[in-house]
Amino acid sequence: MKRHSIGKLIILLLLTLVATTACANNGSKITIVGSSAMQLLAEQAGNDYRLSHSNSNIVVQGGGSGTGLSQVQAGAVQIGTSDVFAETQKGIQANKLKDYRVAVVGIVPIVNKDVGIKNITTNELTKIFTGKVTNWKQLGGKNEAITVINRSKGSGTRGTFEDIILRGQKPIKSQEQDSNGTVKKIVNSTPGAISYLSFPYAHDTHIQKLSIDNVKPTNKNITTNKWKLWSYEHMYTKGEPNKQTKAFIKYMLGKKVQKDLVPKIGYLSINDMKVTRNSKNQVTQIGK
Repeated sequence: MKRHSIGKLIILLLLTLVATTACANNGSKITIVGSSAMQLLAEQAGNDYRLSHSNSNIVVQGGGSGTGLSQVQAGAVQIGTSDVFAETQKGIQANKLKDYRVAVVGIVPIVNKDVGIKNITTNELTKIFTGKVTNWKQLGGKNEAITVINRSKGSGTRGTFEDIILRGQKPIKSQEQDSNGTVKKIVNSTPGAISYLSFPYAHDTHIQKLSIDNVKPTNKNITTNKWKLWSYEHMYTKGEPNKQTKAFIKYMLGKKVQKDLVPKIGYLSINDMKVTRNSKNQVTQIGK
């Protein structure tokens, strides 16, 4: 065989190998988009998963529950994450999505430390976020105006907060932010500020977490619904997931994530819940 023919053969083989590898990598790519409350768990689980699955390619992005649901419905991503049930969202065909509940996350109201409040009633919290209470002095705190920081529309955390606390009442117009991290920074630096965070983001000595109706914001209190501000962390797929996506979701529901990773970073395992909640916020004891 002539030398130039051998060279062409080698080049052809290399191109075939590159194309095959690219196809394999593309097939194993899992894009996860949606809930910022879920982002921390999904990122860490994805990193751990890659250590034992070298061919996997997991990309995690936030954007909010609404974005996650619309993106997975459109087939643009393999997994859409959400803090809320798909059937509660306008424009989402929940019957075409497959729901995997992979964790539970608590939500806690937080305030700037200077306000002088550590406990609040549900009624007082409602009045703050509907604009009926505007100064901390009205609640026994400092004589200081209340600055409300809300989450952006489309946020699953906001949806859960408003469903449970506002119960259909119209929220006050206020500054809106699209991520837990940004909310925490603003509350820390703004005198009189109040907002709410997912539990995993609330471990910060520079902010004050509030008890509600003298109930402390703990995962133990969530398991029985004593602490009512919580939501499921859903992973939605468009119909039956492909092989790679199904394997990753199985990993999310497995012992390594549920018993080790989930509690380590502040979430609650699905397996620890003693109650269940449906899309209408009706809570029932598991096993009854």
